[in-house]
Amino acid sequence: MSDGAQAGLIENRTFDELAIGDAAAVDKRLTLEDIKLFAVISGDVNPAHVDEEYARGSRFHEQIAHGMWGGALISSVLGTRLPGPGTIYLGQTLRFHAPVRLGDRVHVTVTVRDKIADKNQVIFACACHNQDDALVLDGEARVLAPTEKIRRPRTLMPTVRLAERGRLHELLANTDYVAPIKTALVHPVEPAPLRAAIEAAETGIIEPVLIGPDERLRQAAADAEVDLGPYACVSVPHSHAAAQKGAAMAASGEVAALIKGALSADELLTALLADNARLRTERIPCEVMAFDVPTYPRPLLIADPRVNVHPDLFAKRDIVLNAVELAHALQVESPRVAMLSSSEAIDPRLTSTLHAAAVCKMADRGQIPRAVVDGPMAFDTAISPATVSARGVVSPVAGQADVLVAPDLESASMLVKQLHHLADARGAGLLLGLRVPVVMSERDDDVPTRLTGIGLLARLALAGS
Repeated sequence: MSDGAQAGLIENRTFDELAIGDAAAVDKRLTLEDIKLFAVISGDVNPAHVDEEYARGSRFHEQIAHGMWGGALISSVLGTRLPGPGTIYLGQTLRFHAPVRLGDRVHVTVTVRDKIADKNQVIFACACHNQDDALVLDGEARVLAPTEKIRRPRTLMPTVRLAERGRLHELLANTDYVAPIKTALVHPVEPAPLRAAIEAAETGIIEPVLIGPDERLRQAAADAEVDLGPYACVSVPHSHAAAQKGAAMAASGEVAALIKGALSADELLTALLADNARLRTERIPCEVMAFDVPTYPRPLLIADPRVNVHPDLFAKRDIVLNAVELAHALQVESPRVAMLSSSEAIDPRLTSTLHAAAVCKMADRGQIPRAVVDGPMAFDTAISPATVSARGVVSPVAGQADVLVAPDLESASMLVKQLHHLADARGAGLLLGLRVPVVMSERDDDVPTRLTGIGLLARLALAGS
């Protein structure tokens, strides 16, 4: 290794400094992340590379690297080591001799074969061997070599983290729907909610009833390029009337669920929670959101970012019951519920810590069945095994929570938005605790996010059937 490389510098070899036989090499082990990143960058999602089940039935019986992954390693050596910065690729030939399998360590070598002095061109022999010294790839590269010395600080590249589709997505995608759920879509006068509802109907998840102004429904259908012909439509003059009609249809049993369309959450909630709507049950309603978080190994449920501003003790109990019901529907048999606060200490000055302790005692006495509840608990303690280890916390929930119950609406709402915008979390929410569940889509949700909410609805219906 050169002094420049040791100092974190990148340095080239000019045309005049190169001699026949000069060589440079790099070693790289193939990981599953390498395959996925290359597929993301190139768009090459050939199942031989990215679909484990398909790959097992292929001639190689396992996932293998894209052929051009080896070519990219050759390019890396030419551009950073020999000749290095200032090199311009003119041509490359490649011959593929054997697959590169997961875990293989590839040794990539480029060797100066010829120099063309009047053009400052250099021809390199290129070869890739695996850990058994078997040739997997070879070829020839022609480059325009640099003529001026370049010595620069090596650029520190960002760490790349793949935002994987997690267990929640897989569970919803693989759900076998027994029968379509008759569902009122309230004011779907924009393309995204309408397209999501039609897609869900076409796959047999729901039987939609579209409630909204007739003219705006037709315009949304035209914009979404969908046909309203096969579906029931209820014409109302405006969004307020749509919310009231949806609530009335749910109360009368005409529909078994509701989906929020292009109207405000407050407008819909006012209609649903009104005493004359006859939708309330003995349980306090709340919203429970389910997320796939790329940095978390399981679906994460969060309550309540929508309904209860400052929930009292009994509201907290009902929020936990609602969240546990959705967790069971998502096949979490005994969900671990963390009652969030600022720390694990019970402090009479912090009502959230007293509520948490009381709810835990309710769970201990069987008032919250089929769940493990603990708290008060700080957010990092609830989700981070490293924090649990460092603090010496002993808890069946800490570091592996399935459900987070926030102290109040403000903290829940901020937590949900932070996960979405800073942690690339993806999910949706259901309003639970009423006589029918309600998918609470946001106005800016895209079609896949809205379909996730409908998928949650279907899982809930399946669990209750």
